[in-house]
Amino acid sequence: MTDLIEIKVPDLGGATEVEVVEVLIKPGDSIAPEQTLAVMESDKATMDLPSTQAGTIVEVKVKVGDKISQGHIIALFAPAESLKPEAEIPASAPKAEAPATSVAAAPSPEVAVEPAKPAPPPPLASHQPVSIDISGGAKPHATPAVRLFARELGIDLYKISKGTGRKGRILKEDIKSYVKQTLNTAPQGGVGAGIPSIPAVDFTQFGEIETLPLSKIKRLTGQNLTRVWLNLPMVTHHDEADITDLEDFRKSINNENKENKLTGLIFITKALATVMKQFPQFNASLSPDAGSLIFKKYCHIGIAVDTPNGLVVPVLRDVDKKSIFELSSELAELSEKARAGKLKPAEMQGGCMTISSLGGIGGTAFTPIVNAPEVAILGITRAKMQPVWDGKQFVPRLILPLDLSYDHRVIDGAEAARFMVTLSKLLSDIRRFML
Repeated sequence: MTDLIEIKVPDLGGATEVEVVEVLIKPGDSIAPEQTLAVMESDKATMDLPSTQAGTIVEVKVKVGDKISQGHIIALFAPAESLKPEAEIPASAPKAEAPATSVAAAPSPEVAVEPAKPAPPPPLASHQPVSIDISGGAKPHATPAVRLFARELGIDLYKISKGTGRKGRILKEDIKSYVKQTLNTAPQGGVGAGIPSIPAVDFTQFGEIETLPLSKIKRLTGQNLTRVWLNLPMVTHHDEADITDLEDFRKSINNENKENKLTGLIFITKALATVMKQFPQFNASLSPDAGSLIFKKYCHIGIAVDTPNGLVVPVLRDVDKKSIFELSSELAELSEKARAGKLKPAEMQGGCMTISSLGGIGGTAFTPIVNAPEVAILGITRAKMQPVWDGKQFVPRLILPLDLSYDHRVIDGAEAARFMVTLSKLLSDIRRFML
């Protein structure tokens, strides 16, 4: 009997408990290389799981709604080159005769299952709330996904004295109940968890309505932005840059190079990386205890991209070391993947600072929210021609509005002003790029 191959979840860039939203295979299906077997949805992107070689599916190990992580087995399949005519339906063979290749020997079903049996649990009522003794510092019983959920909400699991899950395990519902209880008992007019909630309104009394659920990306983005807004003392500094000469140079380059068109955003990204090297506190993150500043020796810049499912932020890496044309090609590729929902988690991690551009839409100014744990974000709106006095007369110049939001615990107003003045000078005179 042919040995079977395990199809496992690859590296997800640190993401865990990724939800399976679609399973495209069943036992007996023939698969080809790069064929999509299942679709997974993480916090910010949808990811396809492709096959690495041809073969026949023997057993599917996941279903829609399952939470999976790196190394989880998706399916078992027999590779095409090892299939024999007399073994066309391998799924019908006993499982003991078709073990995965990762198993060294061919154990009987009893031997294969026995090591996985947990130790007999103590005689507790499995569906009754179980008290957790926190006086001795015992670690709360919860899954990694629940611990991540608690960290995102800023909840200390040691403060939840009862878990309603099996064997006293703390569930997400326990955390939600704790948050609701805290909100109800907190004094009105407080801060953080004590902020009074917005009262519910029955809008049907005013007319016809339609309720549509938010996409997962928008829900999680909203949670992150709310957390940042409540935790960071943010200030926004507004400034302008004269990009008349820069725009003339960009157009002349595009006339010479028809294949790789350069956008103004690429020049701004390159300029931002240059200024961040001069002001290292902008290329840093505050430690979780807010007691120290972590300076980064690399320069990765996130670019906010508007997609049908919501806002995502792919990251351009080593911006300070790459040419304008390299960055342009990479940004075009990442933007296309973002709009198609194909970004990998690793492609949205590690940013040092983010750019949010509304230049293609309009506006004169806005207040972008810092993408923590970064300490600053640069906002851009549409440039427009304005009359500028040159000492003798008014001349038309292309002026670009710039908006810098920053964490005031790390950056003060004078530093932000100097940063923006330096960035404005660099964009106004492209010769400074060579300095």
